[in-house]
Amino acid sequence: MHDLLFWLYFANAVFLIVHEIDSAYWREWELFGLPGGITLFLILHVPMLFLVLYGLILVFSRSYPGFILSLILSGCGIFAFSIHAYFIKKGRHEFRTPISVFVLSAVVIVSVIQAALTIHLMMS
Repeated sequence: MHDLLFWLYFANAVFLIVHEIDSAYWREWELFGLPGGITLFLILHVPMLFLVLYGLILVFSRSYPGFILSLILSGCGIFAFSIHAYFIKKGRHEFRTPISVFVLSAVVIVSVIQAALTIHLMMS
């Protein structure tokens, strides 16, 4: 089961990173009203990506902090899908391309499964 969690975390990290690349294309900082443009957007991603990749190492080592980062990554995936679905329903044009929809859909599916498996492993 730990091996499955590793691969789910890995897949989710890849999908979320691809989503963040897509977010730069769509100028997500404008969608959320964040100052600083692409510069701040990229600077903020350095620690985020560090944590995502470090979490993969911790999940691989089967450590308790790895479970915590797995839950955080899952929560981020569920949040990303939810907030973009909200913006799409509000009529925003960003993230409506087939690849954007696919990536966000993959993120939420993998995130839910990853969260469930993480909780299961934490309780066993």
